[in-house]
Amino acid sequence: MTGDTAGASARQPARRRPQAVLFACSENSLRSPIAEAFGRHYFGRSVYFASAGVRKGELNPFAVAVMEEVGIDIADFRPHTFEDLEDASFDLIITLSPEAHHKALEFTRTLAADVVYWPTLDPSVVEGSRERMLDAYRSVRDTLGERVKAFFNPRPPPPADEPGQPSP
Repeated sequence: MTGDTAGASARQPARRRPQAVLFACSENSLRSPIAEAFGRHYFGRSVYFASAGVRKGELNPFAVAVMEEVGIDIADFRPHTFEDLEDASFDLIITLSPEAHHKALEFTRTLAADVVYWPTLDPSVVEGSRERMLDAYRSVRDTLGERVKAFFNPRPPPPADEPGQPSP
């Protein structure tokens, strides 16, 4: 391999992957556990993932069902609040609801953690048939799964010899 990869990296520096990430939501009952589960699924132990809510809710059975559809078991997940966290050593807090975003900003006033807001629909507000409700949960699951994968594993820049790229 030549120095092409190093040259491409120098032109577009890679973002450093955080070591400890907290996903936060209103009740820690569906969106944040789904995001946490995807983080663990895709990145194993290379990044520490946790989740918390502003309030402690009950794990949502629709969230369990749609995650089971993609082979990820969250049935044993137990919701937590910010106050339940044993350690606040997070590099990054990703909030999924406005309420959680405000709480995270307050929580990090004295911490060196970045806070990022990913506005995410609360599928529990969708009404209608069971299938319509499940579709809303599937949409949130798929969106969070793709976002987690893309955010924590950004694509490297294309090799310099691809069409449209300058040669070194």
